[in-house]
Parts: sequence; structure tokens; C-alpha cells
Amino acid sequence: MATTPPTPAAKPANAPLKKIITFYFRFTPSYSAIGYYARRIFWGRIKGQFAEQTWLVIGGSEGIGGSAVRSAIAGGATVIAVARDAGKLQAFKDSLRGPGQLQMEVADFSLQSDVRALLQRLEQRGVRIDVLINNVGIQKRDQIITKEGLETSFATNILSHYLLTTGLLERKLLGDKAIVIEVSSGGMYNHPMVVKDLNITGNGYLGVRAYGLSKRAQVMLTAWWREKFAHTGMDFYVMHPGWVDTAAVGRSMPRFRAMLKSVLREHYQGADTIVWLADRRPKQLAVESIWFDRKERPVHIYEHTPKSKATRAELVEFLESKRLP
Repeated sequence: MATTPPTPAAKPANAPLKKIITFYFRFTPSYSAIGYYARRIFWGRIKGQFAEQTWLVIGGSEGIGGSAVRSAIAGGATVIAVARDAGKLQAFKDSLRGPGQLQMEVADFSLQSDVRALLQRLEQRGVRIDVLINNVGIQKRDQIITKEGLETSFATNILSHYLLTTGLLERKLLGDKAIVIEVSSGGMYNHPMVVKDLNITGNGYLGVRAYGLSKRAQVMLTAWWREKFAHTGMDFYVMHPGWVDTAAVGRSMPRFRAMLKSVLREHYQGADTIVWLADRRPKQLAVESIWFDRKERPVHIYEHTPKSKATRAELVEFLESKRLP
């Protein structure tokens, strides 16, 4: 999904009209298709030569992830696409055109057991991943607890990403020059990190905050990986795609979609920076940054969010504490 706007859903229902107007005036020109078309004028072409590469795309049967898969297949890559619905995966596979090859894997990324089973299958096959795209993400209005006892958006949006990437690293299934791309969201901008609130399973749950915190956690986790593996040939990026007209946005934010549908981005526009990062692998100047429309951007746009004292090490410790034995 990864397209939630920075603030309006976090405001109370009676938020002053002036604040709402200010919000849309500030962000619509940049995060919508308007910003994409304005910036695209200055971009070069993506070479898209991915032959002999193996991509692993989580949430790869539709939307932004599906568009990234299409680009990889067009460039000759072997792509392992992971999704929950086998039928959707098969229909997606049947729609593909290009010299690349699609391999399908079914897994529910709200469940650690499914992530572990996927890792075991990949290890048994002896795959070596060149590009990992952690794209899967959900936003729930109501609190839903998984059968493993975790809040669903936390389990799906950040814990599963951590477990998969860590598992691939531990099993040496990432290539020596592999690239990992986390697909975050502008929804993280309004939320300072509060580690203990990442997995709220009781009172105090607010869906938009749970989503925003998990997306902020993706940014911090990517910086942690960048530091830990700085002296290897691997690289780690986190990006956000802007406001994209995905099915997930339609389900979770119908009013937002109805209001801005005419200027929301197409799937390929949201996926552009993912494919560009995989193609160019640009140098990143700051340890903690987020990429948007092919440019490295700051991870804070409001004064209150940098005030969090949460550290990357505390985040990783928290994620480890939720790992099932």
C-alpha cells in the first residue's frame, strides 16, 4: 500500500477546515501525479537491464509491487513474487509479458509461521536474491489480532519485513551485492517513534497511528541495516511512492480516494523509484533517509517527530522480543 498521506487521517474529525485546506495545499502538488509529471521532465531513462538477476518481491501480485515485478520481468529478471492469494498470483502471472520469468510463492505476512516456511522453501531451492523488495503493507481501521497474538499491521508492515530480511541474511540467501528496498509511506511523517506502541493489542489502538508507526519503523530499520552492513557489497534503501491509486487505498481511505482520484498516481508511477533504485543503486549521503521521486529526502518534515528518543537498537530489540521461539 504505502500511500497514506502524512497527516489528515491523524487529525480529529472536527479539525479546523483551515488545517485541512493547508494540508492539501502543501502536499497535493508534490505527492500526487502532479509532482510526478513535474519531476519526470528532468529524469533520464531507466536502463532496466535485469537479466541474470533474481528478485524477491513481497506483495507482488498487484498495485505498486506488481508494477515493480512487471518492470523486472521486462528487464529479463527472474522474479519470485509473494502474495497471500494463489489465484491472484496466477492471474497476474498470466498477464505478464517479457523475457523474464515469474515464480510464485504463497505466504501470509501477518504470520511468522508463513515467513519461516517461505524462508525454508527458498533455502531448499538454493536461491540467491539480488533484489529484495519489502512492499507488503496494510492499514486497518479496527484492531485485529493475529492467531499468533500480534496486532496485524505491526506483524505485516514491519515485523515480517525484519524476520524475512534477517532470515535471508542468516541463511546467506542474499547475494554479495544484493539490494534491499523497503517500501514505506508518507504516512510515517506525522509520527515520532514510540517503540512500545508498535504492537498495541489492547486499549489505545488507532489504525492510522499503528500504520504510521510501522512505516516510521521501516525507515529506522533500514538505517540500522545500512550501518550494520556498511562494509559489505550490499545496500539498503527505504522509499515512499507518493499518493497512489491502489486497491488498498480504496478500502482503507475511501473518502481520500474519492476526493483526489483524478490526481492520484498510477501504479507504475508509485513504483518508479523502486525500479530506479534497483537500476542505479545511488550513493546515499545520510544514514537515515527516505527516497521519493528518485531523490534522497529527509525523514522528518514536522518539528515534533525528531524529538523521539527511541533508538534503532531499541527498535531491533523490540522486534526480536516479538519473534516466536
